[in-house]
Amino acid sequence: MGLISALRELGKSATEHEADEIRARTRAQLAPCDPLRDRQPARVAGVVRSVTMPAKVNVPVLMAEIFDGETAVQLVWIGRRTIPGIEPGVLLSARGRVALRAGVPTIFNPPYEIVPRS
Repeated sequence: MGLISALRELGKSATEHEADEIRARTRAQLAPCDPLRDRQPARVAGVVRSVTMPAKVNVPVLMAEIFDGETAVQLVWIGRRTIPGIEPGVLLSARGRVALRAGVPTIFNPPYEIVPRS
């Protein structure tokens, strides 16, 4: 590592270091993700950053945001309040048709796979 790259590493924020770590972890255990285009099928993978349930809905909805170090994708399961194993910090792979909701890539009711830690 040269002096310039060492100085760049020192200048990174904690958020940038976390994104680099997530990117390395995702790429080490999974193949690169498909490009995300509106209304097109895609495969996504990343670390679950948050799991939420919107308060003002009549139907149970579980939302999880996954982050691959570059892009965040919202996964939404309609009719579910919880899914065992889906919690922050878990590496997850999912596939489905992408919908852009307010500019955020979203996949509804995706089949998913929890990737075990190596």
